Amino acid sequence: MGKKNEGEMSFLQHLEVLRWHLVRSFTAILFFAIVCFLGKNILFDVIIFGPKDPDFITYQLFCQFTRALGVKEVFCLEEMPFQILNTKMAGQFSTHIWVSFIAGFILAFPYILWELWRFVSPGLYESERKYSRVILFFGAILFLLGVLFGYYVIVPLSIQFLGGYNISNEITNFIDLLSYISTVATVTLSTGLVFELPIIVYFLARLGILTPQWMKKYRRHAFVVILILSAIITPPDISSQVLVTIPIVVLYEVSIKICARVIRRQQKQELTNQKEKAV
Repeated sequence: MGKKNEGEMSFLQHLEVLRWHLVRSFTAILFFAIVCFLGKNILFDVIIFGPKDPDFITYQLFCQFTRALGVKEVFCLEEMPFQILNTKMAGQFSTHIWVSFIAGFILAFPYILWELWRFVSPGLYESERKYSRVILFFGAILFLLGVLFGYYVIVPLSIQFLGGYNISNEITNFIDLLSYISTVATVTLSTGLVFELPIIVYFLARLGILTPQWMKKYRRHAFVVILILSAIITPPDISSQVLVTIPIVVLYEVSIKICARVIRRQQKQELTNQKEKAV
């Protein structure tokens, strides 16, 4: 079995190393943020305001699906029943800046995970490093899948439901720019981070905080939390909450398997170490 890196660092030395990992991570975010800032037309007209277009791919697919079922064509839209309004002098400029940083964070996230792995890898055995590289890869994939799921599924549902909801025909919806952007950014980031559940469970299991028995015991409680979380990040309709709940429940069940595998590996490692000491 491979050994951990030789030599122990002091607490201050660990902080210094961590500081440089954070500096490099922030530099990556800044780099991608600048790229996104310069690509204003693509960032806003194509990506941010894409779900506002009735021809957005999600609406087209849902429209065809509801037509095939012969039910009310809720998603077959000719135009969005609202307009986006900017009410502040610096509203568009400040929105441009912070949206660029959010996009920069999303694009830099795989690199941030890599920097995190570089920070913790010296404390791992060689076999653990090989296994953690796989975790690193799937962590980046899960985050991007979560972002895409939020953007192509939850965001259009939120915009279509909330933007078209009215309590009277006397009222015309003029949505504030910041409110619209916040909805898109919050939902997209939230789903991206929620999809990291298996990775979080992996590290908590490695630290001995979580066990598969505990996760199974409190499975019902976890499902209640998932339902509450789904209600928070989706519009208040059942279909949207179900669409979010299903993948999170699947991720929770996968996380139990991951947790059990981590525990078995640790027990096997401890048994091997005991045998080596005995020899």
